[in-house]
Amino acid sequence: MPKLIKDGVIVNNTWTLVAKPEGDAPVEVPAGQVIVPLSVWVAQKDQLQSRNDIGVWLDSDEAADAIGDDANRFPVIGVNFPLFMDGRAFSTARLLRERYGFKGELRAVGNFIRDQLCYLRRCGVNAFAFANPETDLDIAVKSLGDFNEYYQASVDQPLPLFRRRA
Repeated sequence: MPKLIKDGVIVNNTWTLVAKPEGDAPVEVPAGQVIVPLSVWVAQKDQLQSRNDIGVWLDSDEAADAIGDDANRFPVIGVNFPLFMDGRAFSTARLLRERYGFKGELRAVGNFIRDQLCYLRRCGVNAFAFANPETDLDIAVKSLGDFNEYYQASVDQPLPLFRRRA
């Protein structure tokens, strides 16, 4: 079974990530814990909304507003990194936590790198499913502690440093 990092611990990945469909091809959503692309959720919302084992993932060009107030109906939301240089998922994660109050598992999926984990956590991401199966998860977990003090406010530390020192 594949592994991922969740809340700073290596765990089994019990969710299946469904690939984005090519064109308008219909997607059959399997039983079990499944994370579907936003387009599949929108197209099949009437059939899927009664299930409690459905998550959704947003591609880098899809905004948190597309889920909006429905965010907390999902146990897991994924934010995709098609390339590690594409940072739009950082903003999406922060908006899901701060604007929409998402409390569930917020999972980074795709082509992010170990050096980004600490910053992703600051934006509210608490689970990391690496696209590269060769990634050493033990080393990746250690990178979550690369920094222990930050100047800026964020999801994980709402007060900036100058306010915390006062």
